[in-house]
Amino acid sequence: MALQFALTGIVWGSSFLFMKVALEGMSPGQVAWSRLVLGAITLGIFVSLRRERLPRVPRVWMHMTVLAITFCVIPFLLFSWAQQHVTSGLASIYNATTPIMTAIMAGLLFRVERLKGMQIAGIVVGILGVMVLIAPWNGLDLDQSLIAQLAILGATACYGFSLAYMRKFVSNSGMSALMFSFLNIGIAAVIMLALTPVVARGEIALDPWIVASILLLGCLGTGIAYIWNQNALRAWGPTRASTVTYLTPVVGVALGLIVLGEPLSWNEPAGALVVFLGILLAQDRLRLGRRRP
Repeated sequence: MALQFALTGIVWGSSFLFMKVALEGMSPGQVAWSRLVLGAITLGIFVSLRRERLPRVPRVWMHMTVLAITFCVIPFLLFSWAQQHVTSGLASIYNATTPIMTAIMAGLLFRVERLKGMQIAGIVVGILGVMVLIAPWNGLDLDQSLIAQLAILGATACYGFSLAYMRKFVSNSGMSALMFSFLNIGIAAVIMLALTPVVARGEIALDPWIVASILLLGCLGTGIAYIWNQNALRAWGPTRASTVTYLTPVVGVALGLIVLGEPLSWNEPAGALVVFLGILLAQDRLRLGRRRP
């Protein structure tokens, strides 16, 4: 399980590089469309090999459709569009705000858990970390970069909503990790296929690097890695499994620097550290001032 957890962090951390490369020859909508369709095909092959049956309860399909939209379609489109205007490393750092968004949604919207004072403090610290990333002292011109950063925060808010929704409505569905991943990605792929004339318009310029990136992003990052993540989630629980968020920005920033030669401003790692501190507090992992009995 530890190996699957580590591989998930590496693959998802690399996905920001794959998106950045794919965007050199494809539109944001085409990137999101391709990764979902390829991910669904990959997961469908595994479902067929294991001969798993689709759930027959309409309520499960309804909830999985909600998750397909909020966990896949909307955030994938937002991330793809935003990475035209921000570095892959910065996108991976912003992705680390997902646990903070989850704490907000789980505690305030769905009320599946009661937020403690320390967790509320973690949310506040996380917001301060985001402010360090945005760097308002440089001026807040509404340029594409700022709007892109806000779009990524919208995507992580969708992730937080989905994870809290999942905990409230789908946690006892009885589906295997494979079937859950297949329905999540598969329904999203069907939605994207229906939206093909809207989201997949435009010319495509392919080269071996773009093709390799979109295949890895779809088959591996949106396919197999989702099974690994669900396995870790069920074996370790949501709190421990969500610590993959600590690994993905490290991989994303490193690949952005090494492979793409992206610049790194001082406020980006500084903001990431503040966000990580907020995550520790929001997940009630850092207990300050507690005395031993």
